[in-house]
Amino acid sequence: MNENLNVKEILEWYLTAGVDETCGDEPFALRQEKTDAKVISTQIPKQIEPLKKIEETPRLATTELAQATVSACQNARELCKKAETIAALKELVEGFDGCSLKLTANKTVFGYGNEHAKLLLIGEAPGADEDRSGIPFVGRSGQLLEKMLNAVGVKREECFITNVLPWRPPGNRTPTEGEIAVCLPFLKRQIELVNPEIIMILGGSAANALLDNGEPISKLRGKWLEYKTQEGKKIPVLASFHPAYLLRNSGQKAKAWVDMLRMKQKLCNS
Repeated sequence: MNENLNVKEILEWYLTAGVDETCGDEPFALRQEKTDAKVISTQIPKQIEPLKKIEETPRLATTELAQATVSACQNARELCKKAETIAALKELVEGFDGCSLKLTANKTVFGYGNEHAKLLLIGEAPGADEDRSGIPFVGRSGQLLEKMLNAVGVKREECFITNVLPWRPPGNRTPTEGEIAVCLPFLKRQIELVNPEIIMILGGSAANALLDNGEPISKLRGKWLEYKTQEGKKIPVLASFHPAYLLRNSGQKAKAWVDMLRMKQKLCNS
């Protein structure tokens, strides 16, 4: 970090990096080295008293943060039960305050597109462009996705596009398991309301969240998987690379093209 930054610039840097809590009154970057620190003795005592038996006490099952996450998840599930339409669900999500990501996001980025689409596409989280517009996949990765869809004869407006998270993580950092857990009920309810014939997941993180597994995208892509709704409907799922990854690794575009062709063939047969 630049030593010439003032206090305001340092705080702005911390916020951009995702820091939302302080542990002291003095910023670490401005803290002066203490010269009057006490010297800790390293002398080993001649006799060591026997360790006292530690009383066995029940260990708390969860921390306060975990309890808050569990409560927020339950609240999200209850809200989803009230939503009978995509518009109603969107309104509930916009008014939901159980996820801390909303505090740093500019806009709620809810699913967008044909509410009765046969194809539903899912990404991980909004980026900076999406956070400004409130619409998923409108930045460079969204433009690439649209070109890929057009190449196989699928128009963007025919699809429903959404993300696992409706709020952008600060600095595009990887979302925590707790943040994903809180937002997952909203994604699952979108799937139920749209009721697509096919789901295409873009990126390993989104695939892991929806399918509840930890396999890398390199092992998940290229084969048909399955998602089962709460009502028991089984929906074919195809995982592929996220367009943002393809922008950084153009050598993987050929594999993504094969995935698009596979999706198109399945869509025509559905």
